[in-house]
Amino acid sequence: MGAAQQPTYPDPAVLASAVDTLRSRPPLVFAGECDDLKTKLAAVARGEAFLLQGGDCAETLAEVSADNVRAKLRVLLQMSVVLTYAASVPVVKLGRLAGQFAKPRSSDFETREGVTLPAYRGDAVNGYDFTEASRIPDPQRLVDVYNASAATLNLVRAFTTGGYADLRQVHSWNTDFVKGAPLGARYEALAGEIDRAMTFMHAIGVDSDELRRVDFHSSHEALVLEYEHALTRVDSRTNDLYDVSGHFLWIGERTRQLDGAHVDLLSRIKNPIGVKLGPSTTPDDALALAAKLNPTNEPGRLTFITRFGAGKIREGLPALVDKVTAEGVSVAWVCDPMHGNGFTAPSGYKTRNFDDVLDEVQGFFDVHRSLGTWPGGLHIELTGDNVTECLGGGEELSDADLATRYESLCDPRLNRVQSLEMAFLVADMLRHS
Repeated sequence: MGAAQQPTYPDPAVLASAVDTLRSRPPLVFAGECDDLKTKLAAVARGEAFLLQGGDCAETLAEVSADNVRAKLRVLLQMSVVLTYAASVPVVKLGRLAGQFAKPRSSDFETREGVTLPAYRGDAVNGYDFTEASRIPDPQRLVDVYNASAATLNLVRAFTTGGYADLRQVHSWNTDFVKGAPLGARYEALAGEIDRAMTFMHAIGVDSDELRRVDFHSSHEALVLEYEHALTRVDSRTNDLYDVSGHFLWIGERTRQLDGAHVDLLSRIKNPIGVKLGPSTTPDDALALAAKLNPTNEPGRLTFITRFGAGKIREGLPALVDKVTAEGVSVAWVCDPMHGNGFTAPSGYKTRNFDDVLDEVQGFFDVHRSLGTWPGGLHIELTGDNVTECLGGGEELSDADLATRYESLCDPRLNRVQSLEMAFLVADMLRHS
């Protein structure tokens, strides 16, 4: 079967040159880091940890800056602190960044006012501007994505090991608009409890390095195969193949065909990997994917990311979890409550309602509680900025508010306040799991 959702490049020679350039570049991540993440995800699969995976719907080359990376990292750190402290469970932190530059589309073309052009497939492929020149797929963008991902990972590593992720900074993560909000006050109260706990630990001589830094890994959808193939390398320690474009790669709902090129690629690499499962997925589909992608049933290797929609999760998920569990498949179950709940508002903006997102998460937890299995994590599109892209939440954003600061080029994201609110609500769910 051919490769789905691939761009059509006009000049094969230019594409070959870009791919050759990528093949000569150093790894963005290292095999040992991927193995460390796999070990952490094995704990998630066993019910001993919780995965928080979040970031942009689609990164853009123009937004790779210290401020933007810090803002995303900050909200993920805040969420992980809430989940860890309030629910007493270790949180595996996985950014949807440093590679999330391509998006699958439902149509190859877009028409506006009688003009039809190729669809925007993310900055890895073409430009967002609705012009013929912008929408032509450009292989040089793959090299630009590599460079942007390298810069992003350098910033993340600097922040997570250079003091910004120190738990003694927990109050500084709550500056600006959140601090004055009711939710900010709740976070400040929790931060005060953490301060008191750390003062106590210091008094009795406990000063762990774990309090000063965090392990943070990168992930993206393995979509544009020229990019992923070019960054697949042989590990010098083991002679195994790793895709060194990111620590964790996933296959989307549109590209999970069992005999497709995306499943074939991810079946050959040793990274921890994920598969998005939507409402059309049958239990036999899930088992076949597990057999293909993780034939040795290695713990931590495979994550199933479910994206059913709030109205379908309680009906569709139980049969999948029940049969996969009965067959003894080692898998981490993670909820993507974003992609099944999108709609177009009367104003014309693509949006999601916070209540629908929350209801899908609650349904995910309800199903796992009823089956005695572990709700392993949350995969959400979010930003550290005060955007207005999703309706509802504590700020009660309405359709009229969407135009105020709608910045996503693809799908709507939870803003920082909504993300932090989600963390507190999910922590309550975890306490009862």
